[in-house]
Amino acid sequence: MLRLLLSTSIVCVLCPFVWADPLVIAHRGASGYLPEHTLEAYAVAHAMGADYVEPDLVLTKDGHFICLHDIHLEGTTNVEEVFPDRKRKDDSWYPVDFTLAEIKQLQVHERLRNRFPRMKSDFEVPTFAEMIELIQGLNETTGKIVGIYPELKAPAFHAKAGLPMEEAILSILKKYGYSGSNSKVFVQCFEVEPLRKMRLELGSKLPQVMLIGASGSAKKMLSADGLKDLASFVNGIGPSKGLIEKDPAIVKRAHKNGLVVHPYTFRADSFSKKDYKSFVKELEQFYKKYNVDGVFTDHPDKVVAYLAN
Repeated sequence: MLRLLLSTSIVCVLCPFVWADPLVIAHRGASGYLPEHTLEAYAVAHAMGADYVEPDLVLTKDGHFICLHDIHLEGTTNVEEVFPDRKRKDDSWYPVDFTLAEIKQLQVHERLRNRFPRMKSDFEVPTFAEMIELIQGLNETTGKIVGIYPELKAPAFHAKAGLPMEEAILSILKKYGYSGSNSKVFVQCFEVEPLRKMRLELGSKLPQVMLIGASGSAKKMLSADGLKDLASFVNGIGPSKGLIEKDPAIVKRAHKNGLVVHPYTFRADSFSKKDYKSFVKELEQFYKKYNVDGVFTDHPDKVVAYLAN
């Protein structure tokens, strides 16, 4: 009931799709409980009631999308042990230097020390196709239609490596039935040009979200004129939650331009105790006072429970 009461019923100016209820977006899967971007983390997020599950995407040397937060491998895999001689001069290992078969030889571990014990159990790097098939399979067996929220990581970097991402992502999404404005998908990116290209040059009608961090361009993007420009090729914005805390009027300006607002990232184990008495109080501030349309969270079960209560 609360989800309906909190509804802003934002109607996109680019398509007839309507976002009625506030959304719960599982950030890298249920990453508060399992290593991020693993099939296991995605499955648990689905079971916890998330509305969307977020995979970050990078490309392998042979052109396969894999689910990984970084353009480097060492942060969440044992690549140093398996391929010790494959690092670049900057002491990092890049997925674009590896084939999918090589990536599949790696084990995934938890990024943060205070979460899932490192090197316990057995996790691997999934492909985007595997992730989609898992979510769609669970949708079929449970009857709950959970969407996907893929992020293109560093498209400019990939383009320089001869691996452009825009047409490739639209192709794989179309293959799995995501092609129209009502598709249960958001395509997101921190770079403007890929989103602009997919909408205005490639003709994609898929919902798109412009991610916005605390960079020098944030102020311009989040101004009235900046949001009006964004609304010509995206359906929403994903600002860091700190930007909204500093300027809550961002949400109203975005809504005025027909844009939904999905801030990141909400974590039950690392919210600001200086600003909020509890994780619930933080959620209450954003959903009820700031009137956001959804949040990215490492703990989807806790956000689902908050909205249910």
